[in-house]
Amino acid sequence: MKHLFFIFLLFSSILFAQDAELKTKLDEIVITANRTNTPYYAVGSSLTVIKPGDYISKSDNVVDLLREVPGLSIIEQGGKGKLASIFVRGSNSNHVLVFIDGAKMNDPAAVNNVFDFSSLSSFDVERIEIIRGPQSTLYGADAMAGVINVITKQGSKANKTNFGGEGGSNNYFNGNIATSGSAYGLKYFAGFTKTQTDGISSSSEKYGNKEKDSFMRNSFSANLYYDFFDNYSIGGSYKVSQTESGLDQDGMNGDDPNFTYDNQEQVITGKMKGDFFDSRLRSHLGVSFVRKITNIVDLVDPIHTATSSDNFANAGRLKFELVNNFKINDDHLLTFGLETEEETANTHYISNSMWGPYESSFPKQKNRTTGIYLQEQATLFSSLYLSAGIRYDDNTKFGDVTTYRIAPAFFINETNTKIKGSFGTGFKSPSLYFLFDPMYGNPQLKPEESTGWDLGFEQYFLSGEVSFGVTYFSINFKNMFGYDANFRTINIAEAESKGTEVFVNANVFEGLKLNANYTYTITKDNYTLSDDFGQELLRRPKHSAFASLSYMIMSKLVLNLSACFVGKRWDKDFNAFPAARIKLSDYTVINFGTSYKIIDQISINARIENLFDKYYEEVLFYGTYGRTFYAGVNFNI
Repeated sequence: MKHLFFIFLLFSSILFAQDAELKTKLDEIVITANRTNTPYYAVGSSLTVIKPGDYISKSDNVVDLLREVPGLSIIEQGGKGKLASIFVRGSNSNHVLVFIDGAKMNDPAAVNNVFDFSSLSSFDVERIEIIRGPQSTLYGADAMAGVINVITKQGSKANKTNFGGEGGSNNYFNGNIATSGSAYGLKYFAGFTKTQTDGISSSSEKYGNKEKDSFMRNSFSANLYYDFFDNYSIGGSYKVSQTESGLDQDGMNGDDPNFTYDNQEQVITGKMKGDFFDSRLRSHLGVSFVRKITNIVDLVDPIHTATSSDNFANAGRLKFELVNNFKINDDHLLTFGLETEEETANTHYISNSMWGPYESSFPKQKNRTTGIYLQEQATLFSSLYLSAGIRYDDNTKFGDVTTYRIAPAFFINETNTKIKGSFGTGFKSPSLYFLFDPMYGNPQLKPEESTGWDLGFEQYFLSGEVSFGVTYFSINFKNMFGYDANFRTINIAEAESKGTEVFVNANVFEGLKLNANYTYTITKDNYTLSDDFGQELLRRPKHSAFASLSYMIMSKLVLNLSACFVGKRWDKDFNAFPAARIKLSDYTVINFGTSYKIIDQISINARIENLFDKYYEEVLFYGTYGRTFYAGVNFNI
C-alpha cells in the first residue's frame, strides 16, 4: 500500500500544479468529526456526507441511502421495513452510535442497545454524516466503531411548501407534505409522511413461504429555530414515528400469519447557543429525550396452534450536554464538554408453547453515565491539522472508563493531496438487559472496549472534479459480552477487523457524475472458547462495492443507474443443533431511476429496483425483494 501511495503522489505532482479553487470546494463544513464546524480538508477521521442532492430517484428509507457508504454493510431481516442492522468496518451492529438532531437513538430496552433503522424515513433529512472508527472520546458509550449523525431539515428564508406521492409494486404507497420558512426571525419546518406496503414474505418464498408481511410507517417532524440579540439562538425539534410490521419465524419454514411488531418512537430536543467575548467563546446547551415503546405479539394461528407470545418494552433516555468552544487564536481551538444521560427501561415477556407457559420481566430499571471531555484542534505549518482529545466517563454500575483519540490531516497544496489518519479507543456500556435480566443479567459487567486506527490519502484533480482515495483500517475488540456455562452474561469475547476502503468520484463532464467505492474487510473471532474461534464473523462480507452513474440532461431530466455488490459471507442456521455455519452467495443488485422537472413547481419520478430480478438472501432463510417498480409526482409551492 505504501508503494501505491507514492506512485499516486508522484503521478499527481507531475501532472497537476497548485489549484487555488480546490480548497474552496473542500471548505464544506462538517460537524460530527470534531463537534465543531470543521472544513472537510482539516478532518483526519474517515468521513462520508450524504446530502439532499443525493436523493434523486432514491428510496424513502435512510437505510437504503446508507448502502452507498464505504465501510458499511447492511442487512434487512425480511425485506424493506423489517429489522435493519448496520455493521461498520466489520464491527457488531450495536457498536455504532446513532444520533438524530443530537438525540442518542440506540434503544435502551434492546438486548444490546442496537438501533433499528427500519423506523427512519428520509423525507425530513437535511444531511447525514458518517464517521468511521472509534469515536467515544467525543460521544461516549456505543461509539466503538463509528457514529451516524442524522440532521433533519430546518427552516428556510423563503416560505415554501412541497408535497408528493409515490406508488408501486406490492401495493406500495408513500405520501408526504412539508412546509418551511421564516417569520419575524423564527425559522420553522414541519412535515408528515406515510408509507405502507403489502410487502413480501419475511421468510423467503424460495422455501414455500407465501404469507405476505406488510409494513406501515407514519412519521411527523417539526423544527423551530430563533436568533436573537445577534449572538444568541434557541431552537428545538420534535419527531414522532409509528410503525407496524408483519414478521415471520426464523428458519426455512417460517411463515407466521399472526406475528406482528409495533413500534412507537418520540424524539424531543432543545438547544441554546451563545457567542461571548467577541465570539472567542461559543457555548451550546442541549437537552434531548427519547421514548421508545415496542410490542411484539405472536398469536395462535392455524400453522402454530399451540404457541403464542407477547413481548412488551418501554424505554427512555434523557440527556443534558454543555459544549464550549474557546478560540485561543486562529490556529488553536479548545473544546470542553460535559454531558450526563439516564436511560430507563422495563420489559415484560410471556409465552405459551408445547413446553408450557413462560414469563420473564424486570420492573423499571435505570443507569446513568456522566462524561467530561477535552479536545484541542490545532493548525500547524499552515497545512497540518491536528485534533486530539481525552474523555472520562463515570457510570453508576460499572464505574469509570477513559478514552482518547488523535486525528491528524495533512493537505499538500502543491499536489492537491490529503493525507489523513486517526487512532482512538471506544467503549460500550452493558445494556439494562445484560445488567438486570433475572436469568441472563450480571450487575458486575464491565464495558466492552475497542482500539482502532486508520491511515489513508485522498487525491484531487481538475479543481476537485475528479478524486479518489484509499484508507486502511484496523479495530480490535475486547471484553465483549458472552455467556458462561449457566448462560449468565460475562466479559469474555474478543474479535478483530481490518481492511481497506477505496472511493472514486468524478464529474466526467457537465451533468455526468460517477461515484464508486469498494471495501475489503477481514474479520476474526478471537474468543478461544467459541465454536467459531479463528473464523470470520457472521454476516460480514469480505468484499463489497457500490457504483452510481448520474446524468442530468438540460437541467430537467436526471437518469441514475446504480449497482450494489455484496460478496460471500457466513451465516448460521440456528434451528440446527449445534448451529451450522452456512455460506451465503454473493449478489449484485442493479437499480435504475429517473426524474423529470415538468416546470419549476412540478416534477415526476420513476425507478426500478433490482432491475434483473436477482434472488439473494441478506440473512439466511429470509426474503428480499425481486424486481419492483415505483413512480411518483412532487409539487413545490
